[in-house]
Amino acid sequence: MQDLEHLDHDSLKGALEALLLVSTDAVPATELSKALGVAPSEAAGALAELAAEYSDANRGFQLREVAGGWRLFTHPAYHDAVERYVLSWDTRRLSQAALETLAVIAYHQPVTREGVKAVRGVNSDGVIGSLKEKGLVREVGRERDRSHAMQYGTTRRFLETFGLRSLRDLPPLEDFAPDEESKRFIRERLSGSAISSTLEEATADIEEEQELLGDAFAGDEAPGSSEAEGTDGAAADREGEAER
Repeated sequence: MQDLEHLDHDSLKGALEALLLVSTDAVPATELSKALGVAPSEAAGALAELAAEYSDANRGFQLREVAGGWRLFTHPAYHDAVERYVLSWDTRRLSQAALETLAVIAYHQPVTREGVKAVRGVNSDGVIGSLKEKGLVREVGRERDRSHAMQYGTTRRFLETFGLRSLRDLPPLEDFAPDEESKRFIRERLSGSAISSTLEEATADIEEEQELLGDAFAGDEAPGSSEAEGTDGAAADREGEAER
């Protein structure tokens, strides 16, 4: 077998392909160069060439740099075919609830469970636990307020799974909004006003219910007032009898 320390350029690219095929995570060029005994710059150059060759040849797979490393991906043009095939045996695919929760965490991290609930409108504790098991979400710290609530963020596997170099590559959510009102809603939610606005809405709901109840609401307090007056009256009678 040819000595890996003396690989010619074509053999180096072949060796890199072999290593990438057996790698389950994105691999940095420095790690690949160390495994093959070549300079990091040489490995990085060969990887870039491979990525260009696959793209030019319109192959069914692509080589992309994501999450600080290189990894092979299926070509987006064949997404539908791959999806049908994978979903036929993948029992760990993400549900709609999981996708929604993951999106909230990705765009609003670090975020607490209450923060996720404020955006989705439902308790997401179980979904967050499932995303942690899948390695897409992790605990990143605690809030500095009294609650010390756990905060969550995405992982390196999240970047790899969705083909992102970093979180800066996330597409702007506003691009998917159907109208200006939806865009405003998204901006508010991502600006950190989700929880405060939810509390304001809850307070407004309570005040509205009190107004609708009107006399009935006031009447609920009346028995307590009469009872108190009756008690005070009885006490006064007892004092009068004692003086007599």
